[in-house]
Amino acid sequence: MAPNSSVVVERSRVLRRRGLSRSSSRPQGGWGVPWLYLAPALVVLGGLLVYPIYQLGLISFFQYTQAQVSGGEPTTFEGFGNYSALFSDSQFWQVLVATVLFAGACVVSTLAVGCALAVLLTRVRAVPRLVLMLAALGAWATPAVTGSTVWLLLFDPDFGPVNRILGLGDHSWTYGRLSAFFLVLLEVVWCSFPFVMVTVYAGIRAVPSEVLEAAALDGASQWRIWRSILTPMLRPILTVVTIQSVIWDFKVFTQIYVMTNGGGIAGQNLVLNVYAYQQAFASSKYSLGSAIGVVMLLMLLAVTLVYLRLLRRQGEEL
Repeated sequence: MAPNSSVVVERSRVLRRRGLSRSSSRPQGGWGVPWLYLAPALVVLGGLLVYPIYQLGLISFFQYTQAQVSGGEPTTFEGFGNYSALFSDSQFWQVLVATVLFAGACVVSTLAVGCALAVLLTRVRAVPRLVLMLAALGAWATPAVTGSTVWLLLFDPDFGPVNRILGLGDHSWTYGRLSAFFLVLLEVVWCSFPFVMVTVYAGIRAVPSEVLEAAALDGASQWRIWRSILTPMLRPILTVVTIQSVIWDFKVFTQIYVMTNGGGIAGQNLVLNVYAYQQAFASSKYSLGSAIGVVMLLMLLAVTLVYLRLLRRQGEEL
């Protein structure tokens, strides 16, 4: 019995030492210390995001026009009256459908171009890779107003080189609804694909080269390698760039406003962001414009949460 008791005592001492070492390795202060470090960033985010969103939602429940801004009339509580007026407006639904279709086309095109060029970067030499990277980053760094103006000049019916090269004469790209949307889509993709390209390229470079070499030796084509190997391994990265692209393209404003002169002929190229701007500032219906902003915010949050939920069901770690 003595040896057995000594063994038990020794084991208890070892376990006690391990427990003390683990407890000593834990940070002092429990969960309060991480939140203390995050406090400055949370304060900044609260000032830049939470308070404006709160004001946006608050204004959407009141009657707030130029009369209330100037003090000529008192501000009255409307409840969901602004949302009722918005949802009963046929133009809102037309603009909403156009926004969803346009944003979806922009997202798909941006991801396709960015991913294709990311794969191309892995297959070219250093000098062409550097030139392509610099050209893409230059497009990414160009302000939206400047880029939109340049694209308008390129497709100008009188002096633009695109019509001369294609032999289209004095064809106006901004006159028709579909051609105007197509022109804006090209500009949006041009200034958005570098983010996708650089991010996906960094992810591809992190994939072990042995995996890609083994697939190539087995006779897999580039498309099969991308679909069966790279896409599953890059799914977290593709999730991030997809969500970012959806958010950016759904709330496009500058390109539409500049290239279609405020929404096109008779508002044929309106999207929700431009429509909200017209209601809030052109028509001085600030509460209605705020309601449109709240609807856009809720739609983007819903799309993001649904997409993340689907990925969680598939067992992806984000």
